[in-house]
Amino acid sequence: MPIATTLTLYVARVFSFHMLGMLLALTGVVALFDLIELLRRAASRPEATFAVVAEIAALRLPWAMMQILPFAVLLGGILAFWRLTRSSELIVARAAGLSAWQFLAGPTLCALGLGLFAVAVVGPVSAAMRARAEAVDSTFIKIGGGPLALNGGRLWLRQADQELDPQGVALLNAQRVVVRDGTLAAEAMSIFRLDARDRLLERIEARAGTLRDGYWALQDARTIVPGRLPGPARDMHLPTTMTVDRVQDSFAPPDTLSVWALPGFIGLLDRSGFSSIRHRLYFHSLLAMPLLAGTMSLLAAAFSMRPARRGGVAQMIGSGVAAGFALFVLSKVAEEFGQTGTLPPALAAWVPIAAGLLLSISLLLHLEDG
Repeated sequence: MPIATTLTLYVARVFSFHMLGMLLALTGVVALFDLIELLRRAASRPEATFAVVAEIAALRLPWAMMQILPFAVLLGGILAFWRLTRSSELIVARAAGLSAWQFLAGPTLCALGLGLFAVAVVGPVSAAMRARAEAVDSTFIKIGGGPLALNGGRLWLRQADQELDPQGVALLNAQRVVVRDGTLAAEAMSIFRLDARDRLLERIEARAGTLRDGYWALQDARTIVPGRLPGPARDMHLPTTMTVDRVQDSFAPPDTLSVWALPGFIGLLDRSGFSSIRHRLYFHSLLAMPLLAGTMSLLAAAFSMRPARRGGVAQMIGSGVAAGFALFVLSKVAEEFGQTGTLPPALAAWVPIAAGLLLSISLLLHLEDG
């Protein structure tokens, strides 16, 4: 037992060293390419100086590290186990009667721990820095600025409307939406107020509207009730629970929110009538990241623990990289199905990882039994 414990700690240390080294190396490469791409985009924007571009690239570093983590575990694990196998350390350990599962427990726990640390600690920092990077990017590089500009300044919203019906809703359509100094303003607003059975109660057509604290301020609004003549144009207020930040966050990428903030925000999206599929999918992918890291460590061991005297080491290592890439492609395909609603978000996030885990366990069982 002391020998197994000592060997496990030794293998875990070698694995962690290569894994962290690969994580830093890959992050540096991605950061370099990201900086080059930002410089290319900023070439036609005189206000986007090199300092601004460097700030955006630096703010994206934690997010890039989160994306690269599974591949760093896979490639670092392949290098670590290949080195231990080439030096015959693992071969001697297995010849002495130690099971591969004994000395693989340490590396797997290290990968799981790194995944948990990334999700629980690095994730919130990454989300805050990513949101700041998007804000700076929208201000200095992107034309139009802000997530509301992605749809040509047109906005659809759904909110609770208890003024006419306790279970009623209001559908808002606004044209030429702009956000300036924390205030959301729009032109040509149309508001459809429905009851609990989705029957139209009234329609409001306003020349312009502004989102204030707790209400929409509508200008030259005309109320149209079915079966009646339209009323005269007047200024009016429509109660709302919406805020400018909530509207902007609903269009912002999910990775600008931490794992701790996502459950509450998903509930807010559901209550406000926004689609929460992207946020649910991203939340489940964050929860599954520790298991993905552990799966990659087992996959690396399965493809790199073959003794060198049998030959085909390069082929086995290449197969390990190909298997990791195939798992990545499978997860992206499942993610696309999840975003379209074909698959439940939880299923789209967890099934590819479960398939990779079963594959790695099967390969290790075959390797262990010879």
